[in-house]
Amino acid sequence: MAGVLALSAALSSCGVVGTADAVANAAPDAPINGPQGRVPQFIASCAVSHFAFDDPIVHPGHAGASHQHVFFGNEAVTASVGYDELLGAPTTCDQRLDTASYWTPVLLDPRGQRIDPTGAVAYYRPGAGVDHTTLVPYPPDLKMVAGDAEADGEQPLSVVAWSCGVSAVRSVVPTECPGRSTLRLLVTFPDCWDGERTWTASPDDRHVVYSSAGECPDSHPVPIPQLQLAVDHPPVDPDGLSLSSGAITTGHGDFWNAWDQDKLVNEVQNCLHRGITCNVSAN
Repeated sequence: MAGVLALSAALSSCGVVGTADAVANAAPDAPINGPQGRVPQFIASCAVSHFAFDDPIVHPGHAGASHQHVFFGNEAVTASVGYDELLGAPTTCDQRLDTASYWTPVLLDPRGQRIDPTGAVAYYRPGAGVDHTTLVPYPPDLKMVAGDAEADGEQPLSVVAWSCGVSAVRSVVPTECPGRSTLRLLVTFPDCWDGERTWTASPDDRHVVYSSAGECPDSHPVPIPQLQLAVDHPPVDPDGLSLSSGAITTGHGDFWNAWDQDKLVNEVQNCLHRGITCNVSAN
């Protein structure tokens, strides 16, 4: 209840408006590639939960209707699961109250064999230049998709990129990584919400967009934490890799907010609003 009250109060202060004249900022201004601790943030590290040909956001209720995804976090996720069923379910995240779900397509070798990730890290930060004291926690049941599973060519590095471990160097496709460095897929989610809807399927009428120059557009005036999901894979030859969604350039990610809402509110208030870094790990 405390989380709901805090969210309502924050929305009132933001002056939420409608979305008739939505300005669809399609990508951040630049890739996020700074070191941990450079900006306020909180972090959750999550092991693989399961693999499935499901997508409960894009194909809800239709088991097997999607390309294969790897899921992290909430262990109860299926194509047909409801939000209430996710609350309090077991999680693979080190933050036990992070019962959100995160998923991405599966990395495939040149023979089409699955390359299992070693884990994922969820970084929650303010968008570039956004006043961290204005951030509003995600509303319960918020769903977001970032990246394009049907991309025909390169996507912006500020949305989908590859790196070698925690290196600040970003690339459109995987590169040869030195030593035992992991191959990391990075997906950056929108950080401006319309203040009303928790999901919209239409690409022309989105409920979330990206900030620009540190500001959210009037159509999506509510600044929310910017989630960057980093999925680590073992060292691998980059030649001939693909994704279960298609070409290696079809990277994308999905997020379903099923956090314990009071815990999420506390993380935003005690970490982001105060301008500090919480839960920094070696990842």
